[in-house]
Amino acid sequence: MAQDTTVPKLDFEYWLDKAIKWGQSTTLESQKDVCFHLPQLQEFLHQVYETLKHMDSLVAIQQFPLIGQLLGRLCWNPFVMGYDESQKTLMWCLYCLYSSEPQNPVELKANSWIRSLLCHLLTSSSKWESNEAETSTFISTLGYTSADYYCHLVKNMVFSLVAELRGNQVNGLNMHGRDSGSRVNALSLFCLPLITLSDLTPLLEALLLYQGGASKEILSSEFLEAVNDAFLKKKISLPESSVFSLWLRHLPSLEKATLHLLDRLVSIQWNSLEEVACAIKDSLLPQAASHPAIFRIVNEIFKNVLLETDGTPEVLTVIQVFTQLFLQSHQNEINQHKFPLKAYFPYHHQPLVTALLRHPFELPNTQWSQHLKHISDMLKALVEDTNISSVADLFEIWFLVARFGEWLDIAAEQLLKAPVEHDALLWLLAFYYCPQNENQQRTQTMVEAKAVYDHLMMLFSRTVLSIKDLEAAVHTVRNTEQCCNQHLITHLLTNFLLFSSGGHMIAQEFIYHVIEAADISKEVCSLLIRTAYRIDHNGEENQRTVKLLNELLQKLTLKV
Repeated sequence: MAQDTTVPKLDFEYWLDKAIKWGQSTTLESQKDVCFHLPQLQEFLHQVYETLKHMDSLVAIQQFPLIGQLLGRLCWNPFVMGYDESQKTLMWCLYCLYSSEPQNPVELKANSWIRSLLCHLLTSSSKWESNEAETSTFISTLGYTSADYYCHLVKNMVFSLVAELRGNQVNGLNMHGRDSGSRVNALSLFCLPLITLSDLTPLLEALLLYQGGASKEILSSEFLEAVNDAFLKKKISLPESSVFSLWLRHLPSLEKATLHLLDRLVSIQWNSLEEVACAIKDSLLPQAASHPAIFRIVNEIFKNVLLETDGTPEVLTVIQVFTQLFLQSHQNEINQHKFPLKAYFPYHHQPLVTALLRHPFELPNTQWSQHLKHISDMLKALVEDTNISSVADLFEIWFLVARFGEWLDIAAEQLLKAPVEHDALLWLLAFYYCPQNENQQRTQTMVEAKAVYDHLMMLFSRTVLSIKDLEAAVHTVRNTEQCCNQHLITHLLTNFLLFSSGGHMIAQEFIYHVIEAADISKEVCSLLIRTAYRIDHNGEENQRTVKLLNELLQKLTLKV
């Protein structure tokens, strides 16, 4: 066979004629001709790429009208695809022809064709296998089965693209040259239909971590949204660094991830805080929140959800568990350059923040009451400061306290279990349940809570009780018009049932006749779950209380 070794530079007609002949014939002579010309073809494709990367896509198509036919035919030739860097060079040529901002139907159609062709290059092993008679000789010569061959082909191509994104140079193809931003943007778009392909994961990671130095985001928003959706639906697995980079690059994805977590946890009935903690930790949001920007955005989302749901117990519990997991993640972070905690709470009274950040189990339980009084005194001074006048300022202070709800639960317990300065702890709970004092609401809440508390303390030492003995407190719950009063009194009554001997005897009856009738089962269930978690981790309560907790939870979860 005559060998034509001289090929004019960018002679598209010559190579298109070759590609047509190679595609029409499957003879051994034709295959030999393909193999003979592969080095020259690769050099030609490299020259095409070097020319195209400095041109506008529309200009390139106008100047080289045969380029589409040529690249399309070559992409379907397994000998070309399997040779050295030819497949990657074809990919880059196609990227150059892709219009990032198509202006007319022709460009839109060209973009669609390029995307489908790139998708074919990554996923078309089954299509290529349909031409097994054409490719089997070549593949078997390499010692591969068809499936193995195409699997290696995809992996090698992904490896090559990842190397380019990380700044390495292979055969002169450098992603960081002129117009690199548009090339990376195009690459991210081409990945859209292939995101869940496991072999593509290293490329997704490299794209998410790519920093091109541009003033605006390089990766397409469609790509970022698609990756986030696939991650949230557990269709792909990504390392933490890639997920954090995704959320920092694309705030709508961070917002969607946060709302997805809240929706998931609020819409199901969970039986323990361990379930909640596991789901939150699995979301990677507490770990990502170590970056102050992510923490503040998640914080704002939590605030908005609280306002929209009127502070439902389920949402508050999720926020409180998230805060504890965030603090654990921050504490365990070994990065010597990690941010100080004040970077996450920059607008709040720092001594109060420091006191709230102290985990209860870091102190002996004999010091809990003193610590809570310290918190209450600082909070009261802050709230009564004349500079704190707006509703927004008051909400910020309340939200800070609400994040550390474990201290509030302990305050309600300490009122019944330990000798305390009850006024300070009652004020702390009154502020939590009724932060605004318009028309003396909080003052009235404090008065009513004190009356219920005094009533419960008279009954606390009695070992035999009946429902009638608690009717005065129940009457307050039923007839109060202020929601905050009801929540606070419910909190006190529930703790009385758990931690008094007489309360144990009537707990189940009380739950059935009173709490369910008042339509506060969810609230009590959330409180019991938090209490069970704390007892389980502290181990200070007797087995009778633990057994009662489990029985009440079982009863309530069947009703909720």
